[in-house]
Formats: sequence, C-alpha cells, structure tokens
Amino acid sequence: MKNRKLKNSELVRINPEEYKASEKTPLIIILDNIRSLNNIGSVFRTSDAFLVKKIYLCGITAQPPHKDIHKTALGATESVDWEYAENTLDVISKLKEEGIYIASIEQAEDSINLNEFTVAKDKTYAIIFGNEVKGVQQKVVSASDAVIEIPQFGTKHSLNISVSVGVVVWDLFVKMK
Repeated sequence: MKNRKLKNSELVRINPEEYKASEKTPLIIILDNIRSLNNIGSVFRTSDAFLVKKIYLCGITAQPPHKDIHKTALGATESVDWEYAENTLDVISKLKEEGIYIASIEQAEDSINLNEFTVAKDKTYAIIFGNEVKGVQQKVVSASDAVIEIPQFGTKHSLNISVSVGVVVWDLFVKMK
C-alpha cells in the first residue's frame, strides 16, 4: 500500500521520563494572560513536540491540572516543565538576568518579520504570546529585547494563539537545529 499511515505503535516516541532527561531546545514560552484552556493545552502539546525547555503561565493563564487543558495537552503537562507567575514582567526580569533573549510575538512598530529573525546557536530565547483579544501587554512588549511578527497577507489581523505558537516554535526550532 502506497503511503500507508503509521499506527501509533509504530511511531518512535520517548516517554515522559526520557523527555525530562533529554536535551531541550533552548526555547522558553511565556503565556501572558491567556484565557482559553484549550489554547493552553495546545501550547503544552506543541512544546512537547519540539522539546521546549519550559513554559511560564502568567497572570490569568490557568494552570494544570484542569480537564480542559488536559483535553488538548494529551498528557504534555506531565512532560513539559512549567511554572506559574502572577506577573509577566517579573519573569522577564528574572530571565534577562540569566542572559535569556526576550521576544514578544506581536504586531508593533519596528517588529522583525519571523522569516527574517535570526537566532544565535549559543543563546536561549523566551518568546511571549499574549491574550486572545488584547495581545501581549504593552509594558511587556516594551520590556522585550525584540518584537517578532508573523507575516500575514489576508483580511484578518491575527492568528489564534495556538496556531501562532505552532508557527513560531516550528520556525525557531528549525533555525536552532
């Protein structure tokens, strides 16, 4: 049979313990006031797929365990390292002290198109995704080292956050490898 779909049992995947012990992609995700529990779960699942180092859940962003997060995360809350912080700016300050490059994913003056953003092989990057309606808070954008924008060509002004995470994480993952 041509292009036979693989069964789950045929896919080579690591278990959560192996995931925790594996070398991570030097990428951290910061969720700034995300409302949707399904979006949060989707971010966990994408983060697992690309060996993201850590997720910070900030402000009103809900935390596991929660059935609606679990529904889309499919167990990724058990593999991906995460931490809750009330204030996104506190996380940014802490990460900057550790030498981590901070980039908000947003539409802003002087933003860098994602396809033009380059990464250094020896750096860790933290990328911030914002609220489904208001985006990343202005004070968070202002505290970032850069703003990365996903080029869009249609009539809509934004992508769903889970789609944005998938696009940006995949792009940076490929650039880092």
